[in-house]
Amino acid sequence: MQVLVVDTALGLCTAGVFEVDGAVVRPLGLRSEAMTKGHSERLAGLARDAAKDAGGFDGIDRIGVTVGPGSFTGLRVGMAFALGLGAALGKPVVGLSTLDALAEASDAPDRAALIDARRGQVYARFWKGGDAQGPAEALSIEDAQGRVAELTTPALIGSGSGLVLESAPGATVVDAVGARPEDLAWLTAALDPEANPPKPMYLRAPDATPPTRLPGQPRSAVPA
Repeated sequence: MQVLVVDTALGLCTAGVFEVDGAVVRPLGLRSEAMTKGHSERLAGLARDAAKDAGGFDGIDRIGVTVGPGSFTGLRVGMAFALGLGAALGKPVVGLSTLDALAEASDAPDRAALIDARRGQVYARFWKGGDAQGPAEALSIEDAQGRVAELTTPALIGSGSGLVLESAPGATVVDAVGARPEDLAWLTAALDPEANPPKPMYLRAPDATPPTRLPGQPRSAVPA
């Protein structure tokens, strides 16, 4: 199966085409740049160049896109692009969990994928004995440290790893700005598009808030 992956959730802007045959993932064309802003200006060009290296868009069977958790703006850019391209090509689009993709960077039976969510929180998901321990969550650092302490010499993957490291002596840290493209490709081929639609995974409300009045509308009177 030939898949195109798109990742704009965290600190990378990635577009890559891969051939996936079971556990074998072979890159055909890949473009990835470190960035936290500007995905909308770069993504289409990166996808074009990656597809050109792979022989064009015609051979693509499926598209995978990260749906979060991650940057609100980045997620919207990536999903809009993937959905538009999927519609144009008539190909299914698979939504990929950022945390699940990060976790693929380690084969440790006990592991935690952790993203620094700022404001004293991490986005996290945990695996024990190879089994997922519940869904992705937004946790306080203290709660995440408690969950990590329950794991046995775990692998900690992602930007939030350093925030919980003190609660896991002997843990292995896998530093990751974003998910590895080959892991995104494997998940894209492995997951059922019907069961994993490209819908955003928001674990908390956005920092921005809607305005309390329309432009030109007078401010409310302040009681004396």
